[in-house]
Amino acid sequence: MEVFTSLEAAWPHLRGVSLCLGNFDGVHVGHQALLARAAARGKAGVLTFSPHPGKVLQPSLAPKLIATQARKLELLEAAGAQLVVVQPFTFEYARTPAADFERSLFGGHGLVGVVVGSDFTYGQQRRGTVAQLSQAAQAGGAVVDVVSPVTVDGVVVSSSVVRTYVLEGRVEAAGRLLSRPFDLDGTIVPGAGRGRTIGFATANVDTPNELRPAAGVYAVRVRVDDRWHGGAANIGVKPTFGGGDVTIEAHLLDFTGDLYGKKVRVQFLERLRPERRFASVSELAGQIARDVEAARAAVARADGR
Repeated sequence: MEVFTSLEAAWPHLRGVSLCLGNFDGVHVGHQALLARAAARGKAGVLTFSPHPGKVLQPSLAPKLIATQARKLELLEAAGAQLVVVQPFTFEYARTPAADFERSLFGGHGLVGVVVGSDFTYGQQRRGTVAQLSQAAQAGGAVVDVVSPVTVDGVVVSSSVVRTYVLEGRVEAAGRLLSRPFDLDGTIVPGAGRGRTIGFATANVDTPNELRPAAGVYAVRVRVDDRWHGGAANIGVKPTFGGGDVTIEAHLLDFTGDLYGKKVRVQFLERLRPERRFASVSELAGQIARDVEAARAAVARADGR
């Protein structure tokens, strides 16, 4: 997959490309539908933005992103993108008139078309409409394909709905909209070491992901050195031990070995229970044993799908 750091840099490479336009956070099934439509017309490409426009225009209201930039590129390639333009988004770029944006796309670069959702807008104050974009495309010898909203289980798929599900701990529902389990990447770092003392060693995951599931215990898969392991993960402040910073700690099923410093990917399969405070460490250990068995069953269910 070719990756360009601006639309201008990509101009010599746009001949025969059908370009999907949008933020593509999470690369959910709606985004995948755009890419499928693009691939049916030509070489599938994506124009996306960094940082997310909300972080520039309304930073206090900006969403927690579902995936890091690196993960988004990986997901776009897996969904069929052959070319990606990561356009820097600044206040100056936000003031681009709609007509200038149209010329940047259809100004003789050989683009065969663009693919957008039905609510797509562009340009200064988002004045550009799909109808205007279609007229500009036609004048430039291209077409605009408009993809209707995609629904899953009666829910209109969007990045905001995925975020809501994850923040509520509804990782199974989020996974249905993503067409894969919600995941995050990170590095294993030293923790307090309490898990080992009660018979359940855990790996403390330090992650750059902005979006994390709600506090609770989850059935997970963890990729270590390109191999997947089932597990149970706790997100929260460990109230039985007096609370503290929010951490993500995973116990890997039937695993032995040193994990410190390892790069991992954690997939969240099911939420098993909320986080809670226990009256004693022995009571906590008993519950963790039940959590581990519940996680083992959930991983088996996921592996059988």
